Amino acid sequence: MAANPEVGGAPMFESKTIVENAVNSADHTTLVAAVKAADLVDTLNSDGPFTVFAPVNDAFAALPEGTVDTLLKPENKAMLQKVLTAHVVAGDWSAAQIADAARASRDGFYHFNAVSGDALSAQVKGGNVYIYDESGNASKVTIADVDQSNGVIHVVNSVLVPK
Repeated sequence: MAANPEVGGAPMFESKTIVENAVNSADHTTLVAAVKAADLVDTLNSDGPFTVFAPVNDAFAALPEGTVDTLLKPENKAMLQKVLTAHVVAGDWSAAQIADAARASRDGFYHFNAVSGDALSAQVKGGNVYIYDESGNASKVTIADVDQSNGVIHVVNSVLVPK
């Protein structure tokens, strides 16, 4: 079994939970702050398993100005929870499993639902896995299969926006 890749300059340990690893990634400080503000730490520390498409800081920075600050306000906690849970899928899905499901489908997309209830789709293009939100925005998996004790993280380069 191959060692987990480093993410954000930090080793990711299979013996730690999604949150225990994510807090060490310099590339995921915005995501971690959002998970804390949304009171999702306990959920993402639970047994799961979960598949998390984890946007990097630059992905949050690319959102319209003020979006992150607005989402982090206490009065917008429900909206923040919806945005974050749109990046979480029940189960432990490797990138190969997602890619195989997409390739096996009639339309070239694997269609599945996030924990938020939002529809997601996966497609393989040029050897890369892309995850699409309900608006058709694509997020490229840049680091796949970062195994955790309660699931797996796939690092993505944009935020999946629920409708």
